[in-house]
Amino acid sequence: MSSDQQIRDETSLPDTPAVRKRGGLLNGKSLEALALPIAWVAVIVLFGILRPDTFLTTANMSSILASQAVLVVVTLALVVVLTCGDYDLSVASVVGLSGMLVAILNVNMGVPIGFAILLALAAGLLVGVINGLFVVLLGIDSLIVTLGMSTFVSGVVLWISESNTISGISPNLVNPVIIWRLLGVPFEFWYAMVIALGVWYVFRYMPLGRRLLVVGRNPDVARLSGIRVGAVRWGALIVSSLVAAFGGVLYVGTSGAAGPTSGLELLLPAFAAAFLGATTINPGRFNAWGTVIAVYFLVTGITGLQLLGAQSFVQNLFYGAALIAAVSFSQVVRRRRAAGAQ
Repeated sequence: MSSDQQIRDETSLPDTPAVRKRGGLLNGKSLEALALPIAWVAVIVLFGILRPDTFLTTANMSSILASQAVLVVVTLALVVVLTCGDYDLSVASVVGLSGMLVAILNVNMGVPIGFAILLALAAGLLVGVINGLFVVLLGIDSLIVTLGMSTFVSGVVLWISESNTISGISPNLVNPVIIWRLLGVPFEFWYAMVIALGVWYVFRYMPLGRRLLVVGRNPDVARLSGIRVGAVRWGALIVSSLVAAFGGVLYVGTSGAAGPTSGLELLLPAFAAAFLGATTINPGRFNAWGTVIAVYFLVTGITGLQLLGAQSFVQNLFYGAALIAAVSFSQVVRRRRAAGAQ
């Protein structure tokens, strides 16, 4: 049996009476898979009724879609590494590092924006390589390594920026990110959708996606299937940091500036959206479109509450509660499936 066939066997449901009995439900996954999209539509309808003059405007919808593009990208970066069973707490700091490098190189040093972006992406890649070095080669828990890396990178950003905000980013970046529009929505939203499409394609159609899943579920089975577990984990950490660095480019292109703490506020929302996204579309698995829906469900609720007069602290309450609820729901789904497979 080939290793790819073994992977397909591992990622598929076993042929047991319990599974066959539930076959109709599992094939449709109707209620469970569509619960969050339905809830999102319900939230839109609710706030549309309560605030029709402000919430349902084209400007507000365009703002919601574009304003969360960076968060979508950062969450997708997390999804890659979470799928193979690791954590990356450094993604938010990589956003700040990437954005600050673009600002320093382009504004302070006069480096062309294209070259500045390439160097910022290379910095993100380097962070991922170092994370993988400690996690894979030295066997240190990814939670500890990436937490330490997050603190280290944040210190580097404070150092190179001298704790100053740098503005005046070239229009050659700002225009393609926030000024140019397609269907009335800034390009940054479409860049995020391209990343989501790429992650979905890899997870859905490529052997690499199945390998990531098997490594995350059972590294021992992955090794017996001939998968180079260390290489897969290391690669996931590298991709996570690289995608986060791209998020930093979008961040600085959106605001036209980079601050010493830029991007750090994205960590909790990204984890909340990643785990919430794992409860929909393909419940029990981190997935690209579930992630996108989760991000926009959360921001729609927050925006609606703020339009109703809620204070700014509602954002932290919403994201924190969503993270707890999503993780709890994921555990329930996992236990139900494990029980049903017996």
